[in-house]
Amino acid sequence: MEQLGLGGMPRQLLQCTPTRLSAYEDCPRRYRMTYLDRPTPGKGPPWAHNSLGLSVHTALRLWWELPVHRRTPSAAVVALDKAWVTDGYRDDAQSEHWRDQARGWVESYAASVDPGEEPVGLERTVAARTATLAFFGRVDRIDERDGELVVVDYKTGRRAPTEDDVRGSRALALYAVAASGTLRRPCGLVELHHLPSGTVVSWRHDPDSLDRHVRRAEDAAADIVTATDTLAAGGPSEELFPPRTGRHCGLCDFRRHCPEGQAATETREPWSVLTAP
Repeated sequence: MEQLGLGGMPRQLLQCTPTRLSAYEDCPRRYRMTYLDRPTPGKGPPWAHNSLGLSVHTALRLWWELPVHRRTPSAAVVALDKAWVTDGYRDDAQSEHWRDQARGWVESYAASVDPGEEPVGLERTVAARTATLAFFGRVDRIDERDGELVVVDYKTGRRAPTEDDVRGSRALALYAVAASGTLRRPCGLVELHHLPSGTVVSWRHDPDSLDRHVRRAEDAAADIVTATDTLAAGGPSEELFPPRTGRHCGLCDFRRHCPEGQAATETREPWSVLTAP
């Protein structure tokens, strides 16, 4: 059945990433500022933990792109140094401290994998569509094992992931659906690889569990489209995209534009996630 928007006109599919869906669910106001307001409100300073994650992700991509005979643990350290991003750290000393930490992570990780197993994709964009949603995303790594695709997502946070994290991740489930559709091979296995601890957590989805995640995404997309269409027709932005406050407000890029978010949490330094107990 054709989806209709306001005024009975055919409704376009919402084209989005899992991150975009989560942004709306976390805080509709932040979603509006990120994706709808033009010009986009000014953001705060860069976050050191984002720089750390970006550096490690880039280093691993560079390492896998090397010829097989050069994929050594020491080469991963060289790649990390080449990829290092300094934005958000308190000073050069703090940046160097965390670079030392990340050097150890990528060196250990490179020693734990088979360098001869060629990934099917590195930072590969995959996409799929349903009757109401067109979603896409970039996967850190896609492997192939025994004729099946495997979605691999790198993590650099302080807490090692659990089975609940990987099973409940809508993003990983959507990546599996999109990888299967894009590369025309089955994909049900998803993994989180936590670099600081060396932890690898896996979950094998079946068609029913993937379908549940897709339906959740469609429900979120329907809410977004309704709110966006109503806003475009002159609806009240503060009612359609209200703030949803919580601990996440301390890390919001648009905190300085949101009185409710400022009241919900204290101001955090750009490096605070790395130094928090």
